[in-house]
Amino acid sequence: MYSNSRIAKNTIFLYLRMLLSLVVSLYTSRVVLQVLGAQDYGLYSVVGGIVIMFGFLNSSMSGATSRFLTYEIGRKDDERLKDTFSSAMEVHIAIALVIFVVAETVGLWLLVYKLNIPEGRMGAAHIVYQTSVLSMMVGVTQVPYNASIIAHEKMDVYAYVEMLNILLKLVIVYVLLIGNLDKLILYAFLILGVSVFIAVIYRVYCIRKFKECRFHAVWRPKVIKPLLSFSGWDLYGNMSGTVQQQGINMIVNHFLGVAINAACGIATVVNAAVLGFANNIIMAFRPQIIQSYAQGNIRLMSKLMTNASKYCLLLFLMISLPLVAEMPYVLHLWLTDVPDKTVQICRIVLLTNIPGLVNSIIIIGIHATGRIKKLSFIAGSLILSTLLPAYFILYFGGSLETVYWCIFIAMITILISNGLILKHNIPDFPLVIFLIKTFKGSVPVTLSVCFILYFLSEESPSGFFRLFLSVSVSIIVFSSYTYLFAVDKDIRLKFNEKIKMFIGV
Repeated sequence: MYSNSRIAKNTIFLYLRMLLSLVVSLYTSRVVLQVLGAQDYGLYSVVGGIVIMFGFLNSSMSGATSRFLTYEIGRKDDERLKDTFSSAMEVHIAIALVIFVVAETVGLWLLVYKLNIPEGRMGAAHIVYQTSVLSMMVGVTQVPYNASIIAHEKMDVYAYVEMLNILLKLVIVYVLLIGNLDKLILYAFLILGVSVFIAVIYRVYCIRKFKECRFHAVWRPKVIKPLLSFSGWDLYGNMSGTVQQQGINMIVNHFLGVAINAACGIATVVNAAVLGFANNIIMAFRPQIIQSYAQGNIRLMSKLMTNASKYCLLLFLMISLPLVAEMPYVLHLWLTDVPDKTVQICRIVLLTNIPGLVNSIIIIGIHATGRIKKLSFIAGSLILSTLLPAYFILYFGGSLETVYWCIFIAMITILISNGLILKHNIPDFPLVIFLIKTFKGSVPVTLSVCFILYFLSEESPSGFFRLFLSVSVSIIVFSSYTYLFAVDKDIRLKFNEKIKMFIGV
């Protein structure tokens, strides 16, 4: 059942989690970069990335597990829900074993023979690699539990566990500063330990709170078959995304070395921090979008998707526009010594998320139908198509920025393609209205803020005061516009009532 209050509550909890995580992430990333140095930081990024590359199997099953658990909750079929969880758990255990075998064969070959590892650091690279493999296996078998938390819309759990996770990350920084061991090796082991501990907490919670999470050996072909079919078609798309991400990383490593890998790694951290705010809205809306489709309510589904796309895009732009404008100062304030190319790559990566966020909402709609063959094949092929130009751009001496602009163009093409696929799967879905409402609600305010930020950059010297003005202007303008024009009238009236009650009017 559609609930604005539940979505709002879950979004608040997710934001609490995100804010705490962002603050600590910015601090710890700076300290880790300073302690490890650009070379070891880039080494950790590229070596750990190999393991992530082999996690495409898990990504496919993760999407399938989340979709089917949410779908069964919408249908209110408890027995089928229990069988779905146990079947998904069995498949994830098998995936973890497959990843282990592939990582210890193909992955090791890539590490030893294909990566540009600095002299004398191969031993440390091996340790980083093995701890990353173990962390990946823990993460694989964790997916059904996390999917259950999301499907049940218990977002407050993430906020509470994240507080503990934040404390542990601060402990990692402290141990790195006082530790006498090789800093890179010590960092790898500490990250592994934290990931295992957090996974255990999530599992204990799920087993105690959700009956379906009490695993039992089961063989239900009627459950496993659609799970595997969905994940099988999703496999190509996820594999393509992972191969593209790590392929770009390895191409950059081959032509430009680990120092530029550090710039790409920092861009990834910045992007994840900012994108996390918008993704919180997507996560809060996702269960109800899928459940509304399971109940055959396409009108409600389209309303939820439209609201999700409007809100997450406006929030992302509110945060990212002043960051893009003040990127040189922000990175210097954060890192002090900023690796070459970091400013440019951070800006392009953030802009790529504008079509990417809307695309994420459309993908939820396609996933809800369970028919993802075209989505996976077309989007996956477009993603992979960026690797070839990336290679030749750098081979012929082109700039790294051009490589990332190719990714931006590919994302726009994927957005158009996925929109057409959604319309094909759900003929009653008002795609044109969805896109108009999404972008119509963001273009005027975006142009206004961009003009103000440009004026500030011309009239005020770079520094903390200009950063403060830029952020303040963006927050005030976007918040006012969202309240007056983007939020539905009924939600605005309820918000006004809450405010009046709070101030005692």
